[in-house]
Amino acid sequence: MPSTLTVDELLRTKKEPLGLELLTDGRGLVREIHNPDISSPGLVLTGYSERFPSDRVQVLGETEISFLESLDDDRRTSAIEAFLSFDIPVIFITKGQAPPEPLIDVANRVGTPVILSGLKTSEFYTRIKPFLEERFAPTTTMHGSLADVYGVGLLFTGTSGVGKSEAVLDLVERGHRLVADDLVIVSRRGHEVLIGRGHELQRHHMEIRGVGIIDVHRLFGIRAIRQQKRIEVVVQLEVWNGSATYDRTGLDPQFAEILGVPVPKVTIPLVPGKNITVVCEVVAMNHLLKFSGHDTAALFNRRLQARMSGTLEYLEEDYE
Repeated sequence: MPSTLTVDELLRTKKEPLGLELLTDGRGLVREIHNPDISSPGLVLTGYSERFPSDRVQVLGETEISFLESLDDDRRTSAIEAFLSFDIPVIFITKGQAPPEPLIDVANRVGTPVILSGLKTSEFYTRIKPFLEERFAPTTTMHGSLADVYGVGLLFTGTSGVGKSEAVLDLVERGHRLVADDLVIVSRRGHEVLIGRGHELQRHHMEIRGVGIIDVHRLFGIRAIRQQKRIEVVVQLEVWNGSATYDRTGLDPQFAEILGVPVPKVTIPLVPGKNITVVCEVVAMNHLLKFSGHDTAALFNRRLQARMSGTLEYLEEDYE
C-alpha cells in the first residue's frame, strides 16, 4: 500500500475528471499528501489557528473566497500569509473562482501548490474523497481465490494445491464470477468493509495444475469476471483429517480476521467424490439467508430445545 501521494501524481491522475488547472509554478508539485482527509481552512482565515489540520488537503470554496474578498488589502494579505505559514500539501479552489490577491504570489514564495477546479465544492468533495480513501486504505495481499457466488464474495483459502482454483473454475463454469486467483489484494474501506481484487497483471487469468494458465475472460466471456468484490465469507479448504473436529450444526461460528475485520469462516474438509461446488453455493445462499435474518441452525436448535423441554416436563409429572 502506498503511504504517500505526490501532488503531481494527483494532478495528473485527476486532471480531467476534476477539471484541474495548476495556478502556481511547478515547484510545489513534489509535495507529498499523507492524509486522505480533506478540510476547509475555516477559522484559520480569521486568525484562530488552534486545532487546524494543516496536514490535510485544503479546499477554498465560495464561502472562503467571499470572506477573503470582503477584507481590506492589509487584512487579506495577513490572513493569507498566516494560512500559508503552515506546511499545507496542496490548496484547491473550487467553482472556477479567481484566486484573491496575493494568494498565488505567497503560495509561490512558500512552495505550496494551488490548483483550480471547475467543479462546485460539494461535487469536488464527492469525487476526490473516494479516490483518496482508496489510495490510503489499509491493504494486504492474500494467497487464495476470490469468487462472486450469488452476489456473495467467497474467499477461498488453503494450502497450495488443495484445489482452490479448481473449485472456483467449476463455479465459473456454473455461471458464477471470478474476481481473482492465486493473489488477492484486499483493502479495508471504512471500519468493516473488505474489498478484494486481483493484480493488474493477472487480468483474470488462472493457473490450473496439469493444464497451465488460462484466460477466464476469453474462455467464458465478460459475464464470468468481476473487477472487485466485497469479501463476505472465507471458505477454508483442507484435506479430510479424521482426528479433526468439524462443525456439523453451525451453532459455533468461526471467524477469520483480515485487516482487523472479523469475517465469517467456513472450513470444508475435502474427500474424494465430494461435490465441493454445490457445497460452496450452499455456503453463499446460507449467508444470504442469515443476512436476511433467518439463521437456520439457531432456529432448529430453539425448536429442539422447546421439544425437549416439553418432554422433560412430562416425565417430571409422571408419578407411575
